[in-house]
Formats: sequence, structure tokens, C-alpha cells
Amino acid sequence: MLVKKFQVKKELDITPFHVMDILARCKEMEAQGRDVVHMEIGEPDFPTPQTIADAGMEAIQNQQTQYTSALGLFELRKAISQYYNDHFSASVQPEQIIITPGASGALQLILSYVLRTDKQLMITDPTYPCNRNVTKLIGGEVVAVPVSSETEFQLNARLLEENWNDNIAAVLIASPSNPTGTVCKQSQLLAMADFLSTKNKLLIVDEIYQGLTYDIESETVAGMRDNIIVINSFSKYFGMTGWRAGWVVAPMQCVDDLDVIAQNTYLSTSTVAQYAALAAFSIESRKILEQRRKLFQQRRDLLCNALSELAINAPVMPQGAFYVYADISKYSSDSFMFCRELLESKAVAITPGCDFGEYQANQYVRFAYTTSDERINIGMKRLKEFLFS
Repeated sequence: MLVKKFQVKKELDITPFHVMDILARCKEMEAQGRDVVHMEIGEPDFPTPQTIADAGMEAIQNQQTQYTSALGLFELRKAISQYYNDHFSASVQPEQIIITPGASGALQLILSYVLRTDKQLMITDPTYPCNRNVTKLIGGEVVAVPVSSETEFQLNARLLEENWNDNIAAVLIASPSNPTGTVCKQSQLLAMADFLSTKNKLLIVDEIYQGLTYDIESETVAGMRDNIIVINSFSKYFGMTGWRAGWVVAPMQCVDDLDVIAQNTYLSTSTVAQYAALAAFSIESRKILEQRRKLFQQRRDLLCNALSELAINAPVMPQGAFYVYADISKYSSDSFMFCRELLESKAVAITPGCDFGEYQANQYVRFAYTTSDERINIGMKRLKEFLFS
């Protein structure tokens, strides 16, 4: 019996991360004995706080390893609700909260929901690349609005209205943002939500770097409008990247549908990770996390000062996350080649702007200050040698 060979009929219309090619090359270089300074990956270099890890191990020892509901462990949903009330004076009910396998799981869940009929998602350019790729993967279309330092690399109500069309299902904003580290003011987010409300459309706000802000207080728009969906995560501020736990705050009228989609996609989030995440809100954990936030601010200042001395301009001082989006146009018109050559010649890994979009992508690179002061100093010394030797 002849079996017909399976053929892939169409290539995926999504792009790989250029930074993953860079990371793979880093691994090769390190295997050859070279010392690479990593400033490319958006992952905190601190381990998960021991208080959180202990809670996860205790869950395993207590055999708390069975499925939870698709919406998540209700005890954790209550803790997140209390967190919003205590730290942001935000009224968010536990029933509005859905626990997800990281913010990536939250993004897939929300976009599967909002792009069912209207197929377009408005995002910024530059933006986190998964925002484009997940949209395309589930059959949606991207409306990418170029943003620059003039608007602090953020969308605003004026740009939203200028680029609006009635096929848009939702608008996605990240604050603080990857790759720029900039913050969209709460008043501006609410103004956009109010405009979208007149169109019966949703505003999705990615707050996964909430807590990692500098010189300003962290804010949220969770629960402030009935057409706002918030995505958050335990990965960044709480230092739980590999645990894969995040959450969504959704209007109550959306929760039942989101529950059904969750049941049919990932079923539930890791139970052990959810029990571990409960400990993230303890006084002991918060003390550790605040100390780390201050270290990130110190690193930001060190890196920005060093780049300024090399005439590499960060046109907007990042107010959050752990990235500097820097203009290298004085030295190159090809950010990918700049990053590649810097890695090959000086073993310093950074991310090219082309990972985040098209607008001005060749003149920008992203530095992640997810490494120690000592390693930042070594990286900046090597960068100086690369530029001037």
C-alpha cells in the first residue's frame, strides 16, 4: 500500500527572533571558550526568590500536583485581587482573574478571543515580536503604527484616532514597554479606552513589567474600564520566568468565553507554579523583589551613562522594564550587522531593532541590563574598543 507523503502546503507567515540566532551563536562561542557578555535576553539574572521556590517544593511534597480549573487556583486569584487592592487601590474581583501559562499564554488566550470576528489588531512599531506573530498565527492582521521618541515610543489617543478603521478588533499597548522601557501614562491609556468604548472595541494592556519602574510609581488600569483587558506575569518583577505563570484581568462579560477557550487550549496552568506564586505576595518575597528593583535602577543608570559617553543616544530615558533602546545611527545603518559584528569581534550580545518591527529598525538596538554592574562595565569597555579601535 502506498502512503501519500505529507506535504506542508504553506509556510508560516511569522518570523523567528533574530535574537535567538544571536543566542545560538553565543552558545557556540562559549563552547569554544570565549567569554560572552549577555545583554540580549529579557530575563532577570536573579534566581527565583527562595520563599517562592520553597512554596513550589512544598506543593510537590504535599502532592498538590493535579489539575486546577482552567481559570486557575481560586486562592491565587484571590491573592492577586488583594494585591491590586493593596498596592494600586484598584477594584478587581477574583472572578475577573484568569491564571495563564505565563504572559505568552495570556496573549494567545486574549487574541483568540478578540480576533474571532474583526481580524485586525493595532500595535505599535516597535513592539515585542510575539504580538505580531501570534496575531498572524491565529489568522489575524496587524495594524502597526510607527512610534518614535516624540511620543516616547508609545501610542496615544491622537495616533489611535488617526490610524483607526472599523475592522480593528482591539488595540494592544505595553507599559512598561519591551523594547523601549517607556511607560504610557494612565490618563492616556484611559483616553484610548474611552475612544474604543465608542466603537465597542477592547483595549489590551500588557503590564508584565509592572513593579519594575524607576523614578515613578507603578500604575495599573486593571478594573478601571469595562473594555480593558490587562495581561500580567510572574516572570519579570517576581523572577519566575521558567515557572510559566501569568494572569489576565478581564471584564466579567468576557470571562465565560475565555474560560471555554482556556479549557480547549492549555486546560490549566501548572499547579505547582500556582502554589509557588502564592508566596510571591508575602512580605518576605516583596522585600527581596524591591531590593532587586533598586539594583535594576542602578544598572539602568550605569548603562545609560556609559552609552552616553560613547555617543550612543537613548532618546527616551527608560522608566521601566530592564531595557535601553539606543540609537546607533552614528556608527551604522544596519542594526543587525552591527549586533553581529559586535558579537563576533568583542563577544558582546545585544538585540537588533529589526526584531521589534520595521520603523527606524536599522538605527536602533536593545540593551538588556539583566546582568551585573561588573558585566555591564566589561561590556561597555568592549563596545568602546569595537567603536574606536
